[in-house]
Amino acid sequence: MPMDREFILRNQIAERYVAGRLPVRGTHDFERYCREHPELIQELGLAERVHAALRLLEAGGIALPWEAKPRQWWEKLPVLIAAAVLALAAGITAMAMVGKLSARDASIAALRVRMAEQPLEPATSTHSVRLVPSRTAPSTRPAAVIGGGNSQMADLRIDMGWSRYTAFRVTIDRQDQGRVAVINYLLRDSNGDLRLALNSSALGPGTYQFAIEGLTLHSEAIAQAWVAIGIAH
Repeated sequence: MPMDREFILRNQIAERYVAGRLPVRGTHDFERYCREHPELIQELGLAERVHAALRLLEAGGIALPWEAKPRQWWEKLPVLIAAAVLALAAGITAMAMVGKLSARDASIAALRVRMAEQPLEPATSTHSVRLVPSRTAPSTRPAAVIGGGNSQMADLRIDMGWSRYTAFRVTIDRQDQGRVAVINYLLRDSNGDLRLALNSSALGPGTYQFAIEGLTLHSEAIAQAWVAIGIAH
């Protein structure tokens, strides 16, 4: 049916329009008729109805249609600035950590290469050390410390003049780690000393235990004495 004044009043078109219950075609026809007959808007009291609805929205604490939607707490400017600052700080920290990790990895790689190559430094001096071993039990306290600073050639003289054996087996262990060397049939000199010479850079820093055993004619090993030395780099 054609949209006219009687049709609008009889079918409560204005009320249905405000309530949003008009179909799309009816909405378009009603809006077109109001544009062509603006006096009908005042006659129907639509302005008063709209004002009453707006007052109701305001009383209910609901934002008016033309007002900006209230922002959530995470959308507010101070929160956004704080989040940006935190993100920037985290980025700087991450970059610093990456730099430190790269430097650490490079240092570890260099140490691995050095350990694989095990370079020997030339001895710049000779250090003669006379050692008096313990005859009762091993000692964890070094009797002497060699090395430190420049590499040294240590001339170790272990006093074994009191032993009834002339041939010995010397076992060298690094304290709390493992065996370094076993020297068989080491003879004492005319002074009764067992002599060993070593480059201090050939051994890592730490404490080294020397276990000295006398060898019988049948190559049986009899415990005789113990002594410890320290290596410093």
